[in-house]
Amino acid sequence: MTRFKASAGVVFMGILSIGGVGGGLVQSAVAEQSPVQAKAYQLPELQGLEDPNTFVPADNLLTAQKVELGRLLFFDKRLSRNNTIACVSCHLPGKGFTDGKPVSTGINNLKGGRSAPASINRVFSKGQFWDGRADTLEDQSIGPFVNPVEHGFISHDETVAKMRNIEGYRKLFKQVFGRDIVIEDIGKAIASFQRTILSGNSAVDKFDVGGDQTALTESAQRGLELFRGKARCTRCHSGFNFSDEKFHNLGIGWDTNTVDLGRYMVTENSEDIGAFKTPTLREISRTAPYMHDGRFKTLEEVVAFYNGGGIKNPHQDNTIIPLELTEQEKQDVVALLRSLNGEGWQQVAAPKSFPK
Repeated sequence: MTRFKASAGVVFMGILSIGGVGGGLVQSAVAEQSPVQAKAYQLPELQGLEDPNTFVPADNLLTAQKVELGRLLFFDKRLSRNNTIACVSCHLPGKGFTDGKPVSTGINNLKGGRSAPASINRVFSKGQFWDGRADTLEDQSIGPFVNPVEHGFISHDETVAKMRNIEGYRKLFKQVFGRDIVIEDIGKAIASFQRTILSGNSAVDKFDVGGDQTALTESAQRGLELFRGKARCTRCHSGFNFSDEKFHNLGIGWDTNTVDLGRYMVTENSEDIGAFKTPTLREISRTAPYMHDGRFKTLEEVVAFYNGGGIKNPHQDNTIIPLELTEQEKQDVVALLRSLNGEGWQQVAAPKSFPK
């Protein structure tokens, strides 16, 4: 992905703030400007994270107007075939931008086959979805529209036709992109909004990066040592976003009669059978239930699963082995995980009204 450093120090006039964290300024109504007049939008730099502005793709630069348009689309249920499902239906702010269900519920109360991935820190992510089938956040943003059990549109053409019948959206897209609505621009707007959903400055960051020795409890401090050592968590949950951005077979599903083949359905590489993407652990205590099938209700269950070495199968990742953690050590790891809640997403709020 091409990376780009946005310009700083931009001042917006006549706009409504939906947050107090730097970069959280968006317009309540998109100003009547052409795309060339739009001002750059600066994402906040949060302790513990790399500068998110350097991860913004050069072909979809952030502007306040585009972010606000994306926010409207993210919350608007008219972006489903029967006006019942919006992006936020499965990505609720209070639940770490998941829905709190083992598997998601879409149009006509149909059940999907996987848990809703968290939208936290997607600006840093490479492949999107549990199986990485979307290379970009723009592609991910429009994928669910044509899923028969999610938003339910038959085609993206049907999605675009419906949105073009809303005069307010036609005006906003013309102002932001300089042309009538096309599916690519819907994806760009929603992806731009999603890139503002950040989490950093957690207790772990304050302790580990900021040097605040009081930020973590003694249990969480022991958990941090275990996380990096005996518990082997950093084998997959590495880096500032606590994800290696790779795919691993833990054995989830191999204890049932049906196995989700995961990444294999994208690559057709036998090494990817049953493999799923490593999620970020930021805000993890908010995003229960856990795993791609939502089988675990608590973090304690997750740690116990890893402690037992997962579920054996012919394609299990060779880094997954029994850990022999004591009961106290398991509690310490959980304490560490609960300390990964942070700041940077709390500014997100539902629009008070939508284009007519």
